[in-house]
Amino acid sequence: MKREIITYREPKSPISEIFRTLRTNIQFANTKRGLHSLLITSTSPSEGKSWVSANLAVAFAQTGKKVILVDCDMRKGRQFSIFNVAPTPGLSNFLSGINASGEESNPNILSYIKETEVENLYIITAGNIPPNPSELLASEQMAQTVEELKSVCDLVILDGTPSSLVTDAVIISRYVDTTLIVSAYKATKMDELEKVKREIENVGGKIAGVVINKMPVSQKQYYSTYYYGGNTLRQNNATANNNVVKKNKIEQKKEEGKTTLPKQEEKKEENKAITSVELLKQMEQYIDEEKAKLKKGDNE
Repeated sequence: MKREIITYREPKSPISEIFRTLRTNIQFANTKRGLHSLLITSTSPSEGKSWVSANLAVAFAQTGKKVILVDCDMRKGRQFSIFNVAPTPGLSNFLSGINASGEESNPNILSYIKETEVENLYIITAGNIPPNPSELLASEQMAQTVEELKSVCDLVILDGTPSSLVTDAVIISRYVDTTLIVSAYKATKMDELEKVKREIENVGGKIAGVVINKMPVSQKQYYSTYYYGGNTLRQNNATANNNVVKKNKIEQKKEEGKTTLPKQEEKKEENKAITSVELLKQMEQYIDEEKAKLKKGDNE
């Protein structure tokens, strides 16, 4: 399994906590009608849709829920590589009735479920690239498949396609309880995002919200690579620790009467040491504010 599954590899990291908060917010927004199926899409490629799908699936599985992650991107599915499982047979083989050898495939969707390294998390890969993915996903068989999977697990998460390129995800949004749209900071165009939202609502789909991925913060060192934040996190923790050591050395020199650092430089060293802590507080405050807004809207 790749390191990008940070909710599994580094469950105590701030990014993992963000996914747990996202999980809670999605559940809170669907308390009235219940959450049994969730589609994750984006406007364009490379916005982190599959990464968000995988980590959110892990976050739900860590609560003890039985989760099935279905890769519905039959053109460029990558969940098999993220979880290190066989790419075929998959969803396209089931829907088309043809396996990788060109023979008749197994008609039971449950036979395509693969176990992952994560407890309670299972996966159905995209399978072989078919000539007609949109037609397969728009079929009545796909709608029945979602219902059948919901009957054997607590939550079905579908990793869809970028909605501005093909209509696959818009079609699937009709079959699920709600849809989450992934966008990228300073990359996703607002008009494209509004277009995707409108198209999903036009077919009767419901939208849980929008995730802004790859979003930097004022302190560039921290989360400078939000998409794969594990290594960055460790580097910044190391930086913070080093700054604490430097601060202690300054205090030691002051006691010895040998310090040569002016007061302004000492203050700069102290500020560096608490950068990560301050940032986490800012993030927690932002999350609390968003929760309050969501709760207020639900009460209204």
